[in-house]
Order: sequence, then structure tokens, then C-alpha cells
Amino acid sequence: MAGTLNERFESESDGLTQAVSVSELNHQLKAVVEGTFPMMWVAGEVTDVAKPRSGHVYFTLKDDDSQIRAVMWRNVASRLKFDLENGQSILCFGGLEIYTVRGTYQIVVRKAQPQGVGTLQLAFEKLKARLNAEGLFSYERKKPLPSHPRRIGVITSPSGAAVHDFLVAAENRMIGAEIFVIPAQVQGSGAAETIVRGLEAAAMMRPKLDVVVVARGGGSLEDLWCFNEEPVVRAIAQCPVPTVSAVGHEVDVTLADLAADVRALTPTDAATKVFADRSGIVQRVNDLTRRLGRAMQYELERRHVALESLASHPAMSKPMEMVHLRSRLVDEFDQRAKQAMDRRLQQSKSDVATLAASLDALSPLSTLARGYSVTSDRDGNAISNASELTIGQRVTTRLAGGSFESVVDKIDPA
Repeated sequence: MAGTLNERFESESDGLTQAVSVSELNHQLKAVVEGTFPMMWVAGEVTDVAKPRSGHVYFTLKDDDSQIRAVMWRNVASRLKFDLENGQSILCFGGLEIYTVRGTYQIVVRKAQPQGVGTLQLAFEKLKARLNAEGLFSYERKKPLPSHPRRIGVITSPSGAAVHDFLVAAENRMIGAEIFVIPAQVQGSGAAETIVRGLEAAAMMRPKLDVVVVARGGGSLEDLWCFNEEPVVRAIAQCPVPTVSAVGHEVDVTLADLAADVRALTPTDAATKVFADRSGIVQRVNDLTRRLGRAMQYELERRHVALESLASHPAMSKPMEMVHLRSRLVDEFDQRAKQAMDRRLQQSKSDVATLAASLDALSPLSTLARGYSVTSDRDGNAISNASELTIGQRVTTRLAGGSFESVVDKIDPA
């Protein structure tokens, strides 16, 4: 292209007659630049970020000495795993483009990631901070696992190694439990939706499940990313059944691990957390059986001694003898009661006679019977002194046998 331009303008005089327009020049530059520079990674600091309603993102990428304009079209910006902000150091992958309308050049960004931190890792930390602020990972909301679960649901790929590892470990530990494998895609596009549907199905199963295990083998952050997606994390946190997250290996930590009620390092570890050790359970059952046998033997012996004691008691050996004894005692008590009543009656009669004699001795009638009399005025008041009388006063005199009235015609003072 440069040779073509040289050929067109071999001299200044030729250039005067064959001058190109600005648009033509910019288009020539566009063809040269875009045809010369391949797609490349460019590192720099973000500034002058603009996000119009169109969804495109415009910004400047700079370093200490230079800068270049950059654009990220809407279809790329919508897939970005982090928020583009001023002052951010990022890596951009794209190609140079001449914007012929203004005669400027810019880099059209196809991919972008924070410099030094992967895109997925940044998205992981951002979502983790937001969900943690909501209390989704708090210890207070976690449910304990039942001691002896009978029905367990495992959400995983039916053909993966995770379900095999879990079942092998569970077989050596569980006693009388049922395991239901709920198929789900555990990697790639659409995996999150199948995991959420699996959790919803587990919650609706009847009879109710005791535990739900979400399991997957190890892998890269990209392989395990579906367990960091918000719908999956929220579905695990909101599951009404106690949940166990067994995703990846010991070094892999997903948001599903943080949201679950219990985190297991591996699917095998999940089986050890869900099911108690079989040998321990058997040993405890044997210990309880022996303790129960000893307690029953002691109780039987105690009851046997009590029965023997009752059998030797007179009430059991000679029941009629007790009846006769009690009957004889009743007769004796009856006789003693009658005698006591007779003595009491005689005493009462004697007391009454004594009291009658005393009353008779104190009675005024007895005094009158000895020749005395009682004189009283018309109001019935006894007269004990002559000074109480007046001449002509009518008085009544009571004798032992009757009474008479008289009129006072003479008074002799004492």
C-alpha cells in the first residue's frame, strides 16, 4: 500500500493535481494498520471509563508514558466477569482499528482480565463478599446432620468418579440406609440449572430425605465454576434438607462449600461425615445389649427376692390365721368398749346424784321447810330490813306451804 501511494505521487506537482481526501487517507491508513498488526495482549491501567446505554464500554488504556483508546462492544462487555473501573490494571486481548470518522486509532477488546488475578477468581471473590454480607454463609443458619440418616440423596453425574467413591465409602459404613442418585450435569454450560433442579427434586421427595449430598470430583476453577454460580449457591442455602457439599479435592473451595450445612473435602469424606462408623455403632449396640442384660438380670433377681419374702409372710402362708386374729381383736375391743361405757355411765349417775344433793341443800325451799319465810313487796322484791317498810304497806309472805298477804300497821326498827 505504501508503494502504491509512492507511485501515485512521484513529485510535488503530481500531488497537487492528484490530492486525496481526508476520508480516503484514513481508509488507506485503516487498511495498512489493521492489515499489519495481529491480535495481541496489551497491559495497562484503565481510565476514562464510559458506559453509555448502548451497552458498549469505552475507556483509555495507559501506562506511565503513553495511552490508547479502547472499546469493548456490548456482546463482550456482557460476558465480562468483573466490573471495569478506573484505576484497574488489566490485560486486554484485541486488535487495532482506525476510526476513520475522527482519524484516530483504538484497540477493539475481545477479552479482558484483571492483571495478576484471573477473571473467574475475581468474580468468585466478588460474589463471595456479596453473599457473605447477606448472611448466606453464617454458622447460625446451618442445620446439623442427623445421627443415623436412613434416606440420602446424592446430586452428581451418574457416570462420574464422585458417585462411585461415595457409594464405596458409604457401603462400608451405612446400616439399613437408602441412597438415591439424582442425575445432574456437574461441568460446562447449563450445569448450574441441572444442579438447581436436582436440589428442588430432592426437597420434594417423599418420604422426606434426611441428607442431600452435592458431589463432584476435582478439577480446575473453570471445571468447578458451576458450583460458584449464584443460583446453585442460593439453592443449597435454601434447601430444607441438611446439605453436604463434596466438590473437588481438599484444596478446592467453592461457594457451594460455604453455603452448605457441612463441607466435605472429597466425596469419600462426605460418606464418612454422613454415616457414622459402622464398627463404632456395632460396638455401642453390643455395649448397650450387655448393659441391658445386666440390668434385666438384676431386676429379675430383685423381684425374685421380693416374691420369696412375700411368700414367707404369714398373710400369704396362713391367710385365715390373720383373719381369725383380727376377728378376736375386734371382739376384745368391743368388750372393752362396753365395759368402759358402763363405767362411764355409773360414774355419771353418781355425779348427777351428788350435784342434786348439793342443789337441794342450797335451795330456798329447803330453808322455808325448816320454818322460815320470805316477805316481799308488791313488785316481788324481798324485804330484808324493817326500814324498807312503811305503815299501811301491803306485803306478801311466802311459807314452805303457801303464802299470805298482810298490811303493815306497826314497824319496830332493829
